[in-house]
Amino acid sequence: MEANREGLLPQVGMEFSSVQEAWMFWIIYGGQKGFEVRKRFANKRKSDGNVRFCRYVCANEGHRKEDKRDHLTKCPRAETRTDCQVRMGLTMDQEKGTYKVTDLILEHNHMLHLPQTLHLMVSQRKISELQGFEIETADDAGIGPKAAHELACVQVGGSSNLSYTLRDHKNYLWAKRQREMAYGQAGSMLMYFQDKIAENPSFQYALQMDIEEQIANIFWVDAKMLTDYAYFGDVVSFDTTFGTNKESRPFGVFVGFNQFREIM
Repeated sequence: MEANREGLLPQVGMEFSSVQEAWMFWIIYGGQKGFEVRKRFANKRKSDGNVRFCRYVCANEGHRKEDKRDHLTKCPRAETRTDCQVRMGLTMDQEKGTYKVTDLILEHNHMLHLPQTLHLMVSQRKISELQGFEIETADDAGIGPKAAHELACVQVGGSSNLSYTLRDHKNYLWAKRQREMAYGQAGSMLMYFQDKIAENPSFQYALQMDIEEQIANIFWVDAKMLTDYAYFGDVVSFDTTFGTNKESRPFGVFVGFNQFREIM
């Protein structure tokens, strides 16, 4: 298998010690050839959860499902799937516990990425541990993402030599801040809300959680806001131009005006 790995050419009969190893091989092969990759399916045994067989495909495999909202979309996403048949199927060897390539098609029906754009492929972009440390250090020093990314590009001789984009840079910082939102901070906020309710039952708040049970959105309104809206709620402006750089979260303010043209 190692000889084939050096040539990065999948072959029927190749064996991998795990599905993770096979997936990494498929990513590397896609990066060498210039196509994005995707996991098609994995069939697992109910007894132990081990994968019995799986298939990795080209990201252009199949067709995108029809979106019922398309007629309402002003700028729909471009169709990228071409029903490409490129795939690598693996089956588990019950005796060895390894995975063997049993189904393989390598002929694409679409254009592949040019060598000079391979670093822009989603599957090939990555931030190393050292790069992550440098991104965090720049952020702690108050250097903005754009300036920090431009500096990183200069250090490696140009953006084409950097393994991640500005968007990846910003996503890395966003994920870091999500992890850093400790329970103590969220707990203090909830205690504050409970105290406000004790002072005035008209105070209201709502939390929206994400799939990982982390706080995603927060909404609150006090008694005065409710009263003002009851009197002057004909027109309300919702402004999201405010933002907090520290937590990288949008802050939306509902703005209204009273009879004296004063902001409520």
